[in-house]
Amino acid sequence: MVVKLTSCEIRSWKASDLESLVQYANNRNVWINVRDRFPYPYTTHDGRAFLRHTRDQRPETAFAIAIHGEAVGGMGFQLQSDVERVSAEIGYWLGEPFWGRGIATEALVALTEYAIATHGLTRVYAVPFAWNTASCRVLEKAGYVLEGRLRRSAIKDGRVTDQLQYAFNP
Repeated sequence: MVVKLTSCEIRSWKASDLESLVQYANNRNVWINVRDRFPYPYTTHDGRAFLRHTRDQRPETAFAIAIHGEAVGGMGFQLQSDVERVSAEIGYWLGEPFWGRGIATEALVALTEYAIATHGLTRVYAVPFAWNTASCRVLEKAGYVLEGRLRRSAIKDGRVTDQLQYAFNP
């Protein structure tokens, strides 16, 4: 899959993305805002395992955010099952040198549209940590609506924290 946008492209991960993946993912400022399954430090071994996993994924739901061909971040969605099979949780990260340029917002709009159209979804949602105001702003600019606060629902870096529930309904 490749979607060309103004500021970036969203595309399938490639084995050749390993070096840039590790370069941008191995950053504590990125890690502090994502789930613990995203390791820190982020090693070449972690990158290889992730890229291997994405190649085997069916349907494909994890994508690279690329600028001038270089993978500088990632985004994906997790399809839900059973009675929630019309929903997906979406997540994203971007290398710190690219923050504040509107890249995440543009990519999120495109991936949300893709997920809904490709999988017949009625809802896409995200659950950022409450402290991550930049991500909350990305979600709001992409048309997501704040539904609520999940009090003391997560632990990150030894801190119990709230999460915010955002959703996009077409």
